[in-house]
Amino acid sequence: MPPKRKHRTSPAPKGLAAGEQLKRGKLPGNDPWGWVGTEVTHTSQITLEHRLMSCGLSRRSNNPLCANKYANRPENQSSPAPKREPASGELGDDIIVISDDDPPPCSKKLCKNNPNCLNYLGQETWKDEDKVRELFLKASDLGFNPVLNARDPELPVGLKNLGATCYANAFIQVWFRDLAFRNGVYMCQPSQDKEDVFEDSPIFQLQVTFTALQECTQNVFNPEKLAESLKLSTSEQQDAQEFSKLFMSHLDVEFQKQSSPSLRSLVSNQFQGEQVYGTICGNCHNKSERSTDFLELEINIENNARLEDRIAALLQNEKLTGDNKYLCSRCESLQDATRYTELRNLPPVLHFSLLRFVYDFASMERKKSKHNLLFPTTLNMDQFVGSATARKAASSDKSAKKNIYELRGVLLHKGPSAYHGHYEAQVLDTASNTWFQFDDENVTKIDSLGERRYTGRDIVDVLNGNPKKGSTGNPRGRPAKKKRRIDDSDDEAVETSSPPTEPKIAEAKHHGFEDIFSSKDVYMLIYVRKDVPSPDNANWPAVTTTSQASEHGAMAVDAASFSPPPRAQEVVNSLNAVHDMACDAYAKREKEAKERFDELLKKMRDIYSSWSVNGVDEDSVIISRQALERWLSKPLAKSKTKSKATEEPDTTPEILSTSDILCEHSALDPQRANNMKRVSANAYRGLAEFGESEISPVRQVQDVCETCVRESFIERLYQVEHPRLVALFDTVCEDTPDQPGYWISKIWLKDWRLQKPKMHTPLEGDSPPDAPEYLGHVVCEHDQLSLVSTARKSISTKAGEIIRGLFPQWEPRSTQDEPCAVCEATINMSKEDKRELRRKAEDEKARLRHMHDNALTGNTLLLEDVPCAILPAQFVRLWRKWISRPTEGPRPDMVDNSQFLCEHGHLVFDPNCPNDWDTSIAVVQMTEWTLLAELYPCISPITLEKKLVENPPNVFDTKFEHDIPVCHGCRSERRSNYEFAEITVRLLSGKNASKDVTTQENKRHRSEENGQPHQMTYGSHRTFGTRQSKRIRESKDGVEKKRITVSKSTTVKDIKVMLHEALKIPTICQRLSHCGQELDDNSVTVATLGLLINDVLDLREEAEDDDNVTTDDVTRAKKRRKEERGFGGTLLASSHPNVAADATMSSEGELQSDHESPQICQACTLENPPNSQQCEVCHHDLKL
Repeated sequence: MPPKRKHRTSPAPKGLAAGEQLKRGKLPGNDPWGWVGTEVTHTSQITLEHRLMSCGLSRRSNNPLCANKYANRPENQSSPAPKREPASGELGDDIIVISDDDPPPCSKKLCKNNPNCLNYLGQETWKDEDKVRELFLKASDLGFNPVLNARDPELPVGLKNLGATCYANAFIQVWFRDLAFRNGVYMCQPSQDKEDVFEDSPIFQLQVTFTALQECTQNVFNPEKLAESLKLSTSEQQDAQEFSKLFMSHLDVEFQKQSSPSLRSLVSNQFQGEQVYGTICGNCHNKSERSTDFLELEINIENNARLEDRIAALLQNEKLTGDNKYLCSRCESLQDATRYTELRNLPPVLHFSLLRFVYDFASMERKKSKHNLLFPTTLNMDQFVGSATARKAASSDKSAKKNIYELRGVLLHKGPSAYHGHYEAQVLDTASNTWFQFDDENVTKIDSLGERRYTGRDIVDVLNGNPKKGSTGNPRGRPAKKKRRIDDSDDEAVETSSPPTEPKIAEAKHHGFEDIFSSKDVYMLIYVRKDVPSPDNANWPAVTTTSQASEHGAMAVDAASFSPPPRAQEVVNSLNAVHDMACDAYAKREKEAKERFDELLKKMRDIYSSWSVNGVDEDSVIISRQALERWLSKPLAKSKTKSKATEEPDTTPEILSTSDILCEHSALDPQRANNMKRVSANAYRGLAEFGESEISPVRQVQDVCETCVRESFIERLYQVEHPRLVALFDTVCEDTPDQPGYWISKIWLKDWRLQKPKMHTPLEGDSPPDAPEYLGHVVCEHDQLSLVSTARKSISTKAGEIIRGLFPQWEPRSTQDEPCAVCEATINMSKEDKRELRRKAEDEKARLRHMHDNALTGNTLLLEDVPCAILPAQFVRLWRKWISRPTEGPRPDMVDNSQFLCEHGHLVFDPNCPNDWDTSIAVVQMTEWTLLAELYPCISPITLEKKLVENPPNVFDTKFEHDIPVCHGCRSERRSNYEFAEITVRLLSGKNASKDVTTQENKRHRSEENGQPHQMTYGSHRTFGTRQSKRIRESKDGVEKKRITVSKSTTVKDIKVMLHEALKIPTICQRLSHCGQELDDNSVTVATLGLLINDVLDLREEAEDDDNVTTDDVTRAKKRRKEERGFGGTLLASSHPNVAADATMSSEGELQSDHESPQICQACTLENPPNSQQCEVCHHDLKL
């Protein structure tokens, strides 16, 4: 018999195309509710077979009994079909075989709602034994695998971040790789009288940390004990530079307690250099010098500047002339002079601290500078050491290589803010001559400096001279650049330039600058001098790498040859032993879990390979599809409550509740038939016995809910009958003019004609045409035909009978009925009423013309010496609105002044206080108040009169006299009760004006607090009211004013920032005062100051270069920067409480400081270290 083939496809007008497979989903019997309206037209006709069909459980449902794809069956189970010989005259290729022996199609999409298909429930996961074993082990809660924490032999040990200690971790990694410094830490021994407390000291904890970085078998060490010994706050980010200075100062004190001379001077010999600040008089050439030691050089940075250029800028001479002349001690007068800075001696390890943080005068905060800095891997410092003449000679002498430094470490500060961020370090390990990236716990080996570890876009430029003329890719003749990547920023990438030419590379290498890198986040650079051992350290082992030893002839000492002290080694050995024990315990738990998995896998496969039914008549039960899926996935999912690693995890699968297939009557819900699965009774018994767990209730096949089927039948019958009735209605709807009809609501009819009416309520049907929401469309309030004909529609009598057949209680209105006579009469009367309202409004406007024109303008000049009255401004607004359109809005009811009176019957505002006159108060003449009393009910009249009075003698002022006294307590409460309020800021010009206005304001507030109005000289001619023109307001006091909106949470700093945006006055130059008291605390809120609505603040602008620094200025500066003493309360600060943080070390190890008090910057009020020449924030010269 020839093989089966499909017939060639050809277009067909009806039926299936030739060769197209018949899908059972298209069969009429596949619709579970196909019997509604055909076989059954009433609920009494519903049988058990119909209920089973609603859930797809009947044999008529045509849901195939899909074979179990995971059943254990023989490979050659089916026998081949018998061959058929072609009949005479037939060709083998012309035979088309149609057979029903093929199994029904089964797929996840087709069988999603088939209760007889138990495939695609998650069995596929259990086929791959290795994969499912891995998932089971993860779900078994074995605890963390300590093997993952094992140290990689090719990577150094990382340090755990305790919260915000990345700044300390970065420096510890740098110091550890300084072999001389590491050996010095190892050699420290406790004194005999402090043996018992030595293990709690920072020096011992640093020994433990270094020992762990060298000998630990884990990839991360926790420096918690070191942080505790230093009393560091692990949740507070600190400055890395300050930590380096303080910690090095503390270590130097510990080193000086040792017996070894080389150890006592380790810090000074290794890190300390000498620089000189001098001044040369231009007249007598007298030279004055001051020498100071440094542990690091602070470098100001500019965008795209080279490190060498910034060092040269640090040493650049400064001319002192004009107002900045120098007081010469020899000339005894002010003379022109030159100020210079020199580097006399450089340490073996040279630190460059880059001043990344600048002060922003607009926001009054420090900000991080994102300037790009270019730095080399090899740095020639000969050109920067000594006097200007010596530096110039060294620059021209290319053979001088006394102070050649190699880059050993790069500290990075990531993040846009100066107050928070993340510190990382890139350090060269000299033992292996390999660069590593240290990001706390994460340590990455990098082939060369700048290899990126993340997907950042920052690129480092390596400048090697200009390319040849005519080279492509550099049309503007810029220097050719070799590109390197550094993991320090998220800035955009720079395109790669053409490679440098060979002559330029040779020239660059000749000068030792073959590599130049660039970074926008570099914070500190560490260079080490290529030195031979000095005679002073004859007893000190030469700590150099193998490559350095061969070059200089020094003894090579491997870093591994340093032996940690025994005590520290014991601590690390105990940590290693604990780690080994944890690894062994985890391996044991993992072995036991694998044994449990093998047993579980066999049981699971036995159940799901046999739970499908082979026929409809087979004994079976109904279980939720979601329950079976969860049963298969539960052993592979982690439990919500974590069990201890030592306890045996619960691996018993559980059949979840079948509530997702049950209705409220605890029977099978036909609306949830897509969740039902038919499971064989034998498999269900296996599930019930599996692990002896309690099984949720299940249902038999015949347990389909009769009530739910009946309710669904009613709704589905409506969906069948309603379109038929609508179609019948549409054929007879239109009426004829000569025949009577019925009126019906147009909105109801439009909704009813929809296939699914919006007004339809399940099990209750549609709303009748005369429902309350539709009755008004046809009849009026008098139960007669409405005059509004646009809301109703006429239908024929036959169409009306169809509607009455559905709603027998409906009584339609005939199209021959007359409209309501009462409504027609009402319409005619309303026209007369509108004319009367207009006439009344015009009459009131004419009688109250002055109130209409002036009550809301704020012009009270015309009210002097005239009896007046107070009324709410809101009443005037409503009244004017009604006057303009009397027929469209309501007329005001009354004049109620109770809002201006407190519970004691007194005024809650002071008429003689301008700040109390807000937009809620209006003033009218007493004659108009009398007219208002005739037209409207008036409650609580308030009268006042503006007069010119003399008090004290020869002092005249205009004031309001009023009969009702002011309640000052309620008045203050009213002005302070606000969410947002407007205040006035007056810009004062000159110190005298500031003093006068402030004094007047202070007097006014004191008088208001005492309940007395303030006095003013005759001629001031104040005007009070709700509103005044901008010209009058600004010119009244001769000062510029600015209105700003504040809330009670607004701070003084926020107000200054708003004034900077409005008046362009730098915040650092603003001096705000209230009631004569200067607001020097920027963190104080409006609520704390007690500012009221319409209060006034005085603003005085001070020049940035103001030299008159008073004691108050110094006190204010200390108060502002008090919160920035980051290491206050720690051991680093308490070790030397009387010494500034920036104190330097002498050669003998003694702490030295030129000034005990910090230097206050006159420009930005920052506390600077005693020996600072420039402000760390604004770079202002502190010596001026």
